[in-house]
Parts: sequence; C-alpha cells; structure tokens
Amino acid sequence: MKNALFFFLFVSLTVFGQKSVPEGYFSNPLDIPLVLSGSFGELRSNHFHSGLDIKTQQREGIPVYAPADGYVSRVKVSHFGYGKALYIKHPNGYTTVYAHLQKYAGDIYEYVHDRQLKKESFEIELFPNASALPVKKGDLIAYTGNTGGSGGPHLHFEIRDAASRPMNPMLFGIDVPDSKKPLISALLAYPISDGAQINNSQNRTKLRLILQKDGSYKTEKVTAFGKIGFGVSTNDQLDGASNKNGVYQIKTTYNGQEKINILFEKFSFAETRYLNRFIDYDYWRTNRSRVQKLFRQANNPLSIITSEDTDGYIEVKEGYNGNYTIRITDFKGNETLITVPIEGKKEEITIPRKIEETDDYIYANQATSITKGKFSVYIPANSLYEDTFLDISTASDTLHFHTDVVPVHKNMTITADVSNYNDIDKDKLYIGRLNYYGRPYYNTTYRKGDKLSAKTRLFGTYVIAADTTPPTVKPVNFDDGKWISSNKTLQLSIEDELSGISSYRGTINGNFILMEYDYKKDRLTYYFDDSDITESENNLKVIVTDNVGNSATFEATFFRKQ
Repeated sequence: MKNALFFFLFVSLTVFGQKSVPEGYFSNPLDIPLVLSGSFGELRSNHFHSGLDIKTQQREGIPVYAPADGYVSRVKVSHFGYGKALYIKHPNGYTTVYAHLQKYAGDIYEYVHDRQLKKESFEIELFPNASALPVKKGDLIAYTGNTGGSGGPHLHFEIRDAASRPMNPMLFGIDVPDSKKPLISALLAYPISDGAQINNSQNRTKLRLILQKDGSYKTEKVTAFGKIGFGVSTNDQLDGASNKNGVYQIKTTYNGQEKINILFEKFSFAETRYLNRFIDYDYWRTNRSRVQKLFRQANNPLSIITSEDTDGYIEVKEGYNGNYTIRITDFKGNETLITVPIEGKKEEITIPRKIEETDDYIYANQATSITKGKFSVYIPANSLYEDTFLDISTASDTLHFHTDVVPVHKNMTITADVSNYNDIDKDKLYIGRLNYYGRPYYNTTYRKGDKLSAKTRLFGTYVIAADTTPPTVKPVNFDDGKWISSNKTLQLSIEDELSGISSYRGTINGNFILMEYDYKKDRLTYYFDDSDITESENNLKVIVTDNVGNSATFEATFFRKQ
C-alpha cells in the first residue's frame, strides 16, 4: 500500500511539475530574431551553461524588455563573470536573469548608480524589495552589452525556478529555429572491470564512425568482453549560426534495453561543477574535445541523468553479440543515431591497462597533506573523484603539482616557505601558476610570517613569484592640459603584467567619480553624462593598485565647457 501511494504521489508530482511550466508566459526579451551563440546545458569550463546566449548582431545597446510582470529582486555589477546582471522575480515564482549588460535603463539605472556613488564602488550587489523597482511585461529594463566574462556582444538569458535552479528556457516556449541534426566528432569506448577489453585493449579506445546513407552512423564491429562504457563528443548547430551548441537529450540502449537517459532541462548550481566528472576530463585537456561519458561513475550525482540501468554500463559476455545504440536529439527533435555492433569475445590482451604509478597515491575520500622542499599541499577529502596517483615534485621555488589532466572538485591549498627572502621583499611575493607561455598567473595569495598560501582547483606547475613593478596608467582619448569639451568619456589604459590589477579609484577636483573597468581591454572609462562638474578647469587623479600592493598614481588637468 505504501509503495502504491508513493508511486501515485511520484507520478502526480511529475505530471504536475510538467504542467506547471508556464509555456507562453515569458516573451522574447529582445525585439530581434533569436539566434543563439550558446544553448542551455552546453558544456563549458567547470560548469553547464545555465541559459541562452542570444546573439545581438555583433553590436551592443539593443533594448532588453521585461518578458513578464515582476520586480527587480537583485542587481549585481562585477568586473568579471556576469558583468552587469539583472534579476527579475515574477509572480509565478520564476526568476529571469539578464547578464553582460551594457547598462541598466530608467529607474533601474538611477537606483543602481545612486548606490554605486554612495558606496564609491563600481562593483556592487543589491537586493531591492518588491516595491522598489516593479516592472510590467514589455518595459525597457536594460541594454545589451559585453561586460564581465563575455567573449563578444550578446545577452545571456536565464529562467530559474523557485529553488533558483536554472531551467531550459525553450521549455517555456522561447522558440529558436533549428533544422539541423546534432553533430558527432568522437565516440570512445571504455573497458571498466579488471578483465574488460575492447579490440584487444584494456584502455580507452576511439571508434571509427562510418556515415550511413540515411544520415546515421555505424562503427565497425567491436570485439569486447566484460563491463564496458561509452562516451560521445557531440554538439548541435542551430539555424543562423555556426556556433557549436549543446544537445537536448542523449539516450542509449543495448539490445533494446534502455541503459541511460541524459536530459538537459534543469540542474542546480550546487551540482554544476560535477561536469568535470561527467566528461572525460583527461581527453578534454589533451584533445580539446569534451566527451560526455554515457555512464554514471561514483561521485557523480548529476540530476541531468534522469534514468539509468546498471549505471549505463553494459556487460558483454563471451559468445553473445549485440547492438549498442546512442540516440542524440536537439530540442526541436532533430536526431542523430549511432549504432555500435558488438561481438562478445575474450581475446589476448595486446594493449594492457596503463597505470602510471608514483610515490604519492591519493585516496579520494581522505584528506591528504604532503610536504616537499619549500612547498606543502593539502588536499581535502573528496577533492578528487577517485583514488589517483599524483606526480608531485619540487625544485627550488617551483612546485610541479601533477598535470592538469585530473579534475579537482574542492579547493586544495598550496603553502610555500619564503623564510630565505628578505623581509622587505616578502610582501611582493605571490604564488603563481605557470601558463602556456611559462609566465606565472596570479593566484590569490595570503602571507602569514614566512608562509605564503593560495587555494586552487587546478593541477599544474606553481612558482613563488615576485612583483615589484607598479601598474601603468596612460590616457587614451585625452591629453594633459587640453580642452575636451566634445568628449563623452574619459578613458585610461591600465595594465599590470605580473600580479594583475586589484583596485582603482578616481577623483575629479577631489570628488569621487564612478569609473568602469573592462579587464578585457585594460580600460577604465568615465562617462561625463554621470557628472555634475561645474568647473572649466578640472584635476583628474586616478590611483591603481596591483594584487601585491604596488600603486601607480596618474594626474592630469583637462578643460571643459559647461
């Protein structure tokens, strides 16, 4: 009886949940045709994409309209990430999100600008009450831009449920033309159990895809034995764009038995970093192609896997033949099918499993501390998804902390002993991770006495680096002592090649001015529209500080007719 009641409640809640998605409630936030550069659930670095990236015809300043009634519940302005972002809470419990904005509109702009001036900070986060900034469907709320971590002008648009989980906006009737089938770039097979093998190998094996006349794919017959898994690299191209977007659903079967169903409809931000467990991280780092593993390993709680049989694995027995199929669809129902014919055969293993053993074996469920030379590393429990050999070594001021082919879920701590440095130099030291060019990239570093410490979720080579050079500050669109009455802005270039920019502050005639920092262009901008300057002769002063405390002061005089 209890089981029957549970089943009834489960089905009822599922049906209710499906019906409760208000299709047609939200309108297009832009008055232009919808062409996407990014889709919901798309695989990104360390996360699933949480919305739609809507192309804005390679320009900024396109009006953004409220897609439904509601009120502004949150505003966040930051140099990185979402840049200028806006959140609208709607009466039906959903929240819509708009990111990388150029600027806010009307009362929203005035509300934010006033508080930025009071705080004397461009970066700000606000949570207006329900009566402060109400909006009606169709109201102008902002203009599209390219702020924050955006790689080009576009609008990032999200719909989140009452639990702040992002949902696929296409479920709500946001319609995007798509007449193309998903594309396949790689198919991999994985021997899982100790005795498993694929084509005489115990290692990950890439299978050759053969295009069929009907547009589906088939591989050559695979000989296999034991517990096997598969992975696929796939993306979708929508109409009007060449961008490689994410797919909507991946479903697999083995001899007609469904093995796994992966559906990109909803996820939580708390689980999004598990993308690194979902993909073949090593293959991504070495081949720059994200392969989605069509099986659930331990420490993979992702809710996008909506159903599964034996965690998505198949068991291939001696003398038994079968067909493994992968059915990939986009939201419009365009489909690509892959068939893998399998012959169950236990053969001589000519390529045994590769295991590179080292002195440092890390148990994933245990915290580990390791000290070598000047460096100590602390790896909290469950930082790694599975037990792993790590290659850790030091040489003078350099720490080789394995290679970035193993995903890390939690922050690890690197500590460096700098007691051999002069006291006057210690404040200019930091821990940096070497980039592809062999230059140290600043990690937020803290010093306590003779110890530097930094947190990281990336393996790689780290060094003790020093920055004794202050930032450079140069005018871009004006000269000292000149008239600039026709200028709409004051722009300065600010750069710091070592530890990077930490903060800046500008004043005119001793009064704080609000300057926007675009780190992608190394540019500070002040808009004269924001000003209440009454003098013809004006003194500009800008102080820029890097991440280890070196400061540069720029001063200039400009003249302007009022």
